[in-house]
Amino acid sequence: MKKIGRLDRPDNNGSAQMFHNPVLEKLSRTHISIPIIMFLVIGGVSIYKGITTTETPILLGIGILLLGLLSFTFVEYMMHKYFFHMVPNTKLKDKLQYSVHGVHHDYPKDKDRLAMPPFISGLYALILYVVFDFIMGDYAWYFLPGFLVGYSLYLGVHYVVHAYQPPKNFLKSLWVNHAIHHYKNPDVAFGVSSPLWDFILGTMPKRD
Repeated sequence: MKKIGRLDRPDNNGSAQMFHNPVLEKLSRTHISIPIIMFLVIGGVSIYKGITTTETPILLGIGILLLGLLSFTFVEYMMHKYFFHMVPNTKLKDKLQYSVHGVHHDYPKDKDRLAMPPFISGLYALILYVVFDFIMGDYAWYFLPGFLVGYSLYLGVHYVVHAYQPPKNFLKSLWVNHAIHHYKNPDVAFGVSSPLWDFILGTMPKRD
């Protein structure tokens, strides 16, 4: 099992101080609604641009949007498994891994650090559009919204599984899987918004 966090914290409460500079420390925090709203607004503008400036048929556009959503779930899984949980075998990797994810394992109840700050989230959206536009041209106007909707769902699910008690329905498995990932075995349950790729790639947690 890889060691993700640094602290032996039986209650996992509190919040880490990431920066000594109070301005940087403040900027490292955000309410979860801010990046979600940003992504949905950017996605809405992108769909509007796709409809009004391209000749892409609506049904094809919807299909591309759904493909973008599915693609995000795969990227979410791969990033979580191979980047967020990289083996910190150098000082640089150790600092990077802890800053982007290890701190979350030490303080999973810190609601202000469940998403990247707004300026980083906005930069992500811009980079994604440039990459998608380079790869697929006009289809990027539809693929980007699907990807950003997937990102928003991930942020929303990640927030509620940490902030609220699990519901008494089929969605409870999202809470259970993520709790196993945090408190029992960080090498399973890498899918937060969906267990799809855990099923496909063999990292579903075993239930006692």
